[in-house]
Amino acid sequence: MNLRLLALVGAVAGAIALPLAMASAGPVGDEGRTAGAVEVADTRATGGPDPKAPPVEPSRSPLLLGLGLATAARCGPELTSPDGVEAQTCVLSQGEDSWARTYYRNATGRALDAFLSLMGPEGRTVRTRCAVGAEDEPESCETPHERTRGELAAYTAVAEFARATGDGSLLLRSGSNSQADAGS
Repeated sequence: MNLRLLALVGAVAGAIALPLAMASAGPVGDEGRTAGAVEVADTRATGGPDPKAPPVEPSRSPLLLGLGLATAARCGPELTSPDGVEAQTCVLSQGEDSWARTYYRNATGRALDAFLSLMGPEGRTVRTRCAVGAEDEPESCETPHERTRGELAAYTAVAEFARATGDGSLLLRSGSNSQADAGS
């Protein structure tokens, strides 16, 4: 009986391993291709490249990582207030667009007022109100995307979290600047 069980396990393992081995080998004809490279060939009914077509060299875009445009992020430190607000704020850019995003967690037990600002060159500012509920779950908020003007290093983001009722005192201010970027 143990031999039957061993034979059954071997058959199941073989049935699973064969499709996995074929899938990991990739499609036929992919030998020698590199990840992220784009290769174009004109194939006719003969199955080979068109001898009249101009040669096409594989190319790689510096903005592509195989899944689309890469997103660059410049983030400040993760901060926590004594009241229980945690946040980290970033300036993001993808292609020709830039925007601000803040990642936060509200452990105060009550809803808060929050504003996220993206400040760019020439005094340009985009400000967004973030809906911060009383739930103690990680969330994020971002400004609308806009076309990058000038150098990305000229952009800064700041998120401010305050009490929603009463005095509305500031609980936490989080910025995209890091310790290394801190000025005098």
